[in-house]
This record gives sequence, structure tokens and C-alpha cells, in this order.
Amino acid sequence: MEEILALTGVRAQLVSTLVGHGDWSLVFPAPAGAKFNAVTEGNCVLSVVGEEPLVLRAGDVFLLTRPVEFVLSTSAKVLPQPAHPYFRGGNRRSAVVGPRTEPVSARLIGGSFVFDGRARQLLLDWLPPLIHLPRNAAGAAAVQRILDRVDREVSDNGFGGRLIAQHLAMIMLVDLLRHLVASGVKGRSWLHGLTEPVTAAALQAMHADPAHPWTVQQLADSAHVSRSTLAARFKKAVGQGPVEYLTQWRVELAADRLAHTEQSIATIARAVGYGSEAAFSLAFKRATGQAPGVYRRQARSGAPAPELTDTHGNLPTP
Repeated sequence: MEEILALTGVRAQLVSTLVGHGDWSLVFPAPAGAKFNAVTEGNCVLSVVGEEPLVLRAGDVFLLTRPVEFVLSTSAKVLPQPAHPYFRGGNRRSAVVGPRTEPVSARLIGGSFVFDGRARQLLLDWLPPLIHLPRNAAGAAAVQRILDRVDREVSDNGFGGRLIAQHLAMIMLVDLLRHLVASGVKGRSWLHGLTEPVTAAALQAMHADPAHPWTVQQLADSAHVSRSTLAARFKKAVGQGPVEYLTQWRVELAADRLAHTEQSIATIARAVGYGSEAAFSLAFKRATGQAPGVYRRQARSGAPAPELTDTHGNLPTP
């Protein structure tokens, strides 16, 4: 998981608090990357198109992974208002909504995660649109301790508080993904491969040393199973064979280096496991539709990175 998160360039920003009094309803814009909120006091309801309304209680956390609007409210009778005006002005870290003469009905900590260009294909598309960590779930207590510290840093506005809050939010994101993996999420991807011990061992081996000339037999040995067992389990969990996955992973690593380093194409080719620049260029163009040099120029121009495809023209499992 660490290698995938590193490639996505994920970082937390805009950690803030929301205090609601009485009945209120706010509509939030679609997040560019992902958005989390945690209820620290009271309760409210989360409404997202395509999902059942979710009652959130103190201690609950949710993560949205799709670019869709969402509504937080304490009453269905209140017309939703845009949230952004409440976070304007000199202090974007806190907002108050609802009649202040009324008691506090809900208090939340929220924040955004932003990613580099290929994050949606690498990570976000493989996650459920909504991840909910209830207050009584395994691991929720650790997340709550993190949120308590985030709350103090945002509220105290001390030296370095914003930076600390952002780093703590990153830890919380990892905890949410761990919860998702442990909950037995359904589907086929690298994320699902982490839930299968045999497949996870092979994935860890490839990620630890992508330049190694791995064979299916060597990967099977690392997982202490037969070649046929590894191939079958890997295909079932990840959606493609080990060698196909390794090729795509190498291309992902190379694409990142092309976009963010000054290394020569020959150096990058060797670093990701290709014996020659020509062999690497052929594999890279087959996956991206572009030669490595063209990809580098496009990535540095700010244009959207092309989606990687397998030899059948399908989006591969990252």
C-alpha cells in the first residue's frame, strides 16, 4: 500500500472544523480528490447521490472518493445552503452554522486529500465511493485519538499546527484504508490482492524489488505455494496474472520518474527492470500509447496523463 500511496502523491490540506447549532443543512462541492469528515460531538446525516442517507454519530468518520456533491444536515426540513460562504474570510479553519441561540447539534472535523494526476486510476477508482468507519469498528479508537489531536491543533492555532494536522490526517487516511482491507472489500484489484495472503506476498515481493527479473515460480516461492496456485489466486484477486501486473507496475514507476525526475530514459529503463532502452520504450508505448520522451514532455506541460491500458485495451489493475 505504501508504494501505491507514494505514486499518487497524496497530501492532506484544508483541515477545518464545523460547528452546527440547532437545525441546519449544508451542501458541499464535489472534491477534486477525496474528502473526509469526522463527527466529534452530536450527530448529523450524510446524503450523497447514489448512496443511502447515512446517520453519523460522535466518533464516526467517512471518506468520499468520488467527485460528487454531498450534504450534511441535522434536519430534512431545512433547505440546504452552500457551504463555501461559511469558510470564507480570514479564518478558513472553522465555521459556524445555524442559530447560535440553539445548542450545538453537531461538531465535525473535515479535510481534503489531493493527489497527483494518475491517482484516480491507481487508487481512487478501486475504492468504494463512500468509506464509513463507525465509532465502534475495529481501529476506530486509534483514529479517534488522531482526530482529538487534529482538533486541538486546528483550534489552538499554534506554531506548526496546520502542518501537524495535515500529517495526522494522512495517518488517518492509512487507517481508513486498513479498515477497508480488513472488512473484506469485494472486487478485483491490487487492493483486493492485499486481503489474500498468497497474493499479498507476491505483491510485496514485486513492489520491494520491481527491477528483479521475476518469474511466476520465483513469486510462488516467495509466497510458499505452487506456481499454479499463485497464478490462480493472483488472477482471482487482482484480475490479471502476476507477470502482467509486474509489467504494469514497472510502467507506473517509469511514468512517475519521467514526470518528476531528470533521469535519462536509459537509466529509468534499468531502474524498473528492462535490459535495454528499446525494450522499455516498446513496453511503455504499448501501455500508454506514447513513447517515453513524448510522455515526459506531455506530463511536464501540465496536460492530463494518458490512461494506461493492457494489451487488450482495458484499463489495468494498478
